[in-house]
Amino acid sequence: MEARKIIESVQGIYGGQTTHGTLRLTDFHLVFCAPIDQSAKPSGTSSQKLKVRERWIPYPMLCYCAFRPVPPGSRQAPSIRLRCRDFTFVTFNFTDSEVAREAFDFIKSRTCKLGTVEKLYAFAHKPLKHEREVGGWSVYDPKAEFRRQGISEKLPDKGWRITHINKDYTFCDTYPAFLVVPSKISDNVLKYAKEFRSRNRVPALSYIHPVNNCTITRSSQPLSGITRKTNVQDEKLVAASFNALLPPGSEESTPLSSQPDVSLGNSSLEPELSETERYEDELISRSVAVYDSSGKRQVYGAQQSNLIVDARPTINAMVNQVQGMGSENMDKYKFARKIFLSIENIHVMRSSLNKVVDALKDADISPLPPNRELLHQSGWLRHIHDVLDGSAIIARQIGINHSHVLIHCSDGWDRTSQLSALAQIMLDPYYRTIEGFIVLVEKDWLSFGHMFRLRSGHLNHEDWFTVQKDAFAGSKVQPGENDGRGDAFQNVLSGAKRFFNQNKDDPDLAAVSETAPGKVVDDEATSPKMVSPVFHQFLDCTYQLLRQNKTRFEYNERFLRRLLYHLYSCQYGTFLFNSEKQRKDARAAERTSSVWDYFLCRRAEFTNPDFDASIDDHVKGQERILLPRLKEIRWWHQLFGRTEDEMNGGLNAAAAAETDRQTAISNLQYPSVIQADADPRSSTSSSKSGPPSVLTGVETAHETLTPESRHTPIERSTSTEPGGNAFAVIRDGIAGLNLGKGMLGQFTNTGESASSLSSASAPARSDQELREMT
Repeated sequence: MEARKIIESVQGIYGGQTTHGTLRLTDFHLVFCAPIDQSAKPSGTSSQKLKVRERWIPYPMLCYCAFRPVPPGSRQAPSIRLRCRDFTFVTFNFTDSEVAREAFDFIKSRTCKLGTVEKLYAFAHKPLKHEREVGGWSVYDPKAEFRRQGISEKLPDKGWRITHINKDYTFCDTYPAFLVVPSKISDNVLKYAKEFRSRNRVPALSYIHPVNNCTITRSSQPLSGITRKTNVQDEKLVAASFNALLPPGSEESTPLSSQPDVSLGNSSLEPELSETERYEDELISRSVAVYDSSGKRQVYGAQQSNLIVDARPTINAMVNQVQGMGSENMDKYKFARKIFLSIENIHVMRSSLNKVVDALKDADISPLPPNRELLHQSGWLRHIHDVLDGSAIIARQIGINHSHVLIHCSDGWDRTSQLSALAQIMLDPYYRTIEGFIVLVEKDWLSFGHMFRLRSGHLNHEDWFTVQKDAFAGSKVQPGENDGRGDAFQNVLSGAKRFFNQNKDDPDLAAVSETAPGKVVDDEATSPKMVSPVFHQFLDCTYQLLRQNKTRFEYNERFLRRLLYHLYSCQYGTFLFNSEKQRKDARAAERTSSVWDYFLCRRAEFTNPDFDASIDDHVKGQERILLPRLKEIRWWHQLFGRTEDEMNGGLNAAAAAETDRQTAISNLQYPSVIQADADPRSSTSSSKSGPPSVLTGVETAHETLTPESRHTPIERSTSTEPGGNAFAVIRDGIAGLNLGKGMLGQFTNTGESASSLSSASAPARSDQELREMT
């Protein structure tokens, strides 16, 4: 590849190690070339060439770039300090400030100055012959995948049908052209139902279980608003999804299999349910039978524990409700329960990852291990726990409790994709194979419209590039030292993060949630507040499952790590767009290569040698379901370029100490039945309590939980403040919501709260905090 600029005598610092070499700047990569043996001297003989190591950094991989000039006449070296999205940290010291400035400007021009993704490397990349022969764009065929699940226009009706209502993407421009919906629901019903879901993202099928035919459907949030609007067509659609296999007039339903798909207590492969997991299942399954006006018992779906999963914390859903969106009015969905999870939004996740970077900020100039206290304070592992816990709830409901699940968050393309895909990995061993995982990513992430361009920020942003002041001109960074420039670079990062919370004149950044404004969906410019490591978290969660079950995955850790790398390398066209429609409009399959070409032509490199396919054979008695051991979540140390001990030494030591403690008190007995008001989050004695539950609320039709009286209506705000009335409604009406009833997951047998929650007991929230809460 032709170099546009070649700079000699550059000092590179990686992990506290110094190398001297040549920096080559091409149109799409920064390449640092240095002799492997730094002590070797050129022999002068042309036939003897030094072995050179090349480090390639694609420009879109950069997320922070700080240039530090020095005053004229200074003996100190100007430098460029980089942080990459694959957690590579590097500093380049130059011999001349002007040359360093030219390099900085060139790098900037090849990132945030491009203006369109069509100028990225994917549109110029010429793959090798063995990659071209793979045909990665055709690996995923939705007809073939749903045929594998038992749904096809040529197969017997299983209660689901293929609809072509979105073949031209006019029904929903962020949904795939190929949709599967209940057979009982006509396209006309869909047209009316779409008006009730954000972005027209109606409930659609993603997965049907091969044993009990229970399903995962997914959607966006309903547009219920503060008046709690309803939509008969949406109610019919959700009801039909939960009753797709029931013959007309059925009073009782029997799952196709009378036994759970797996016996957790008897399997050496599966962990025993912790107190937290038992608490979750008990809370979800506890119900009062529902009867119609004639006294006949009503049974909906496979069991009475069919779920609508709202991935957001309860209060976040309420903030959305004030904005005209919100969550389902369960009086209209009496055939299901609704649970709220405490999975935080994109802003919290972005901040959490930034804090991880704070703990690694000197990884270029220092060989020291990361700051474990800062790692802990980042909360990253807690967020990984929450996503895995929520996914495990869904997997247990389907694979063990024979129930249907509908998942949504706000727009249904972030947390919804995480939960749906991870639950399927837990349920179906096909998705633990290389081909199956590719199909899963294509189906639940790419076709269902996860906004990869919006969340990844492929075109970077000018505020991620900065020129530092020369306050440290009298000192030079050396390997293993930190004379303050590390703190200066941290100030740069902090300034960039403050940018996320300022610039209110920019309407994109004034967004009150991760719900993207319409123009941002089509706009190619990076909006820093919309960037978030959503797909990164999914891969991290998959890594946790792989780490805990090494024989049950065909792909290895490097497969996941390289996939994250190519999310940001922009070498392939797979992840450059926000939707299936955008990919087709850009003719990505014709003009770029698929990332799956890269992986499938190097299968041996990404195959797990410990994989045992026979464990999950489709044979009676063989376990299929796989659940995470939440107490064993660890840092993905390979991703951060660190050793197991550097990242997880403290966690492993604490786990070993806890094991010793449990051994010492092994004779202590615990009740086998969970009390109705038990909350493992406050328990310190149970040996299997584990981390706190992600489940923060359960809600059913009002008659089921609280037959005495309805909740006090929300008081409308009397505030005269312009512009902030929506958030004043929450402040003025929060007490009327009576959050202690049916919302926070602590119930007695009649649905009353174990302890009521008053507005006075919660910390006051400002309007700005509320704007960041969905």
